[in-house]
Amino acid sequence: MVKGVKKDHLISSFLDFLYIEKGLSKNTVHSYENDINSFSKWSLKYLGQPIKKLLKADVNQYVSFLFKQGLKSSSVNRKISTIKSFYIYLIKKKIITFSPVEDISMPKKETYLPVSMSEIEVEKLLNSPKLNIHIERRDKAMIEMLYATGMRISELVNLKLTDIDNKRLVVKVLGKGQKERLIPYGEEAADALNSYLNDREKSNIKETFLSNRGTKITRGAFWNRIKIYLNRENLKTTISPHTLRHAFATHLLNRGADLRSVQILLGHSDLSTTQIYTHIAKQRLGEIHKKHHPRG
Repeated sequence: MVKGVKKDHLISSFLDFLYIEKGLSKNTVHSYENDINSFSKWSLKYLGQPIKKLLKADVNQYVSFLFKQGLKSSSVNRKISTIKSFYIYLIKKKIITFSPVEDISMPKKETYLPVSMSEIEVEKLLNSPKLNIHIERRDKAMIEMLYATGMRISELVNLKLTDIDNKRLVVKVLGKGQKERLIPYGEEAADALNSYLNDREKSNIKETFLSNRGTKITRGAFWNRIKIYLNRENLKTTISPHTLRHAFATHLLNRGADLRSVQILLGHSDLSTTQIYTHIAKQRLGEIHKKHHPRG
């Protein structure tokens, strides 16, 4: 049983199914748990019914409730997707015979572009750590590897020494849904990584990047380190470690990489997730045209 779920046995078995049989990560299952528990609490409070007995009109009422709470379309869509998955599970288990969300339309998502960085900004960030300071050599290696591979922050901090093939310049990454992928990286990232590994303190910790206490570095700790370099280089504060993943994808597309290859490198299961970066690339090309064309 997924930890923390004790009240509703149907929800408990659904979450166990996601974690054990579908192989979703604990964080993903926790998101499902929050969404379905919120739906169940709402149903009991406002309708006096368990969610297995609800009709389409009831679910539509819940969607209206979510929008009245000020949630964005993307958040409402995620919750509807969770609810759909739950009812599909109940049908498979023959607990119900139809899904009340089967033909509910998903709200139109707001269009947004993730924050990215120019190549000049990335260069400033990469060159900011001082290589005569051990902790900054570690930071340099982490920043270089993020930008060279497009890894998620969680993938980087969980990267094990045995996942690195320094001869072939390839790392093995365990992504969402416990899916493995191989990502190449360049010589500059390799030099930064080797510089750090050569004087990394001897430890039984399997993860590559260690904190000052010799334990695996956390996402929060690394984000705090990034802020130091942003301030040092007077870079915009909206930049985060995840921004380097966006920059990785955008800069590849700007330089002619095809969308399918970028999708594989990022570990996106759906090509539509990767397509957001084509908008950033087009936006950047438009800016270049305006700036440099004689009649821009």
